[in-house]
Amino acid sequence: MIKAFIIAAVTVDGFIAKDAQHSPFNWTSKADKKRFIELTKRAGVVVMGSATYKTIGTPLKERTNIIYSKSQKFEGVEVTQDKPADLLKKLEERGFKEVAICGGSQIYGMFMKAGVIDTVYLTVEPLFFGKGINLFSEDLRYTLKLKSAQTSDSTGALLLEYSVDYSGTPKLTD
Repeated sequence: MIKAFIIAAVTVDGFIAKDAQHSPFNWTSKADKKRFIELTKRAGVVVMGSATYKTIGTPLKERTNIIYSKSQKFEGVEVTQDKPADLLKKLEERGFKEVAICGGSQIYGMFMKAGVIDTVYLTVEPLFFGKGINLFSEDLRYTLKLKSAQTSDSTGALLLEYSVDYSGTPKLTD
């Protein structure tokens, strides 16, 4: 069965960016960048929304890049509008065993709500933005179990790994 994971960096106050044009490569630590490269290359395929892709500006090398877009076409990437479960099934049929969900907030939420995320890799950077784009763009409530936690020696970034426990997730009305 194919595995899907979310990989994200957030500020201490919970933002993934200041605005839609703000690239994560401009403010995340070396430890986060190293982890991102290692995990996404291991997966071999990255999935992101068109706004996130535009902040990067070019396909990520040595990975299949899949971009969610209703109308835009991008050079050197695959574009989809598939539901998360359908996309994962197609990727599994192509031989992939793991998929990295790389943002933004709408894409993270779409995959969480589909119940297909197994692991969340979260880097908490020692920064405040005060305002910006949240990790998720809608109300969600899921139970996570901490699998590992490390601190970057140089910057104090916190590298977290969680498994998603859908069985213990209370409904939003709780």
